Amino acid sequence: MPGARVESGERVTLRTVENEDVPFLQRGSANPALRYPLGAPVSTQSEIEEWVEDPDDDQFLVCLDGSTECDGTRPIGFISVQDADWRRPELGYWLLPEVHGEGYGREAVSLVIEYVFRTYDTPGVWAVAYDFNDASRGLLESLGFSQEGRLRKDRFVDGEYRDTIQYGLLRAEWSE
Repeated sequence: MPGARVESGERVTLRTVENEDVPFLQRGSANPALRYPLGAPVSTQSEIEEWVEDPDDDQFLVCLDGSTECDGTRPIGFISVQDADWRRPELGYWLLPEVHGEGYGREAVSLVIEYVFRTYDTPGVWAVAYDFNDASRGLLESLGFSQEGRLRKDRFVDGEYRDTIQYGLLRAEWSE
């Protein structure tokens, strides 16, 4: 069952990640529709358990509340905030493919940006997307992120080397 409510928007809620959420996170990491755009290998349950217990990252389940599930909460994705306590925080995120294109990602990432700027004294946040991941790049750009760099042929993804594009958003830009 997803943990405590951290932030709520109109349609999604960010909840803390609990050990009971590991199977959901593992299914997401193994799903080729998510794994390839993330450029991530399949993770074992024990690897995900270790990662969930990492005290240095803020981790959230993206949930639809009031769903027909038995507890009224349906997890649809995951967002992490890495390295917020010592440098500019990096955002990482994914949503289940069946909810892509419905605006949940924009709402959830917006909630995380608000959370980061309220919780941490940081001048900005950053995220990366692969050159072929038009949906993620479009999401970041729609939220005001700017391209800050490109690592050419940075990651071997689905049989070929791909470019990683780094995006940044400053606190002052978000406030505008």
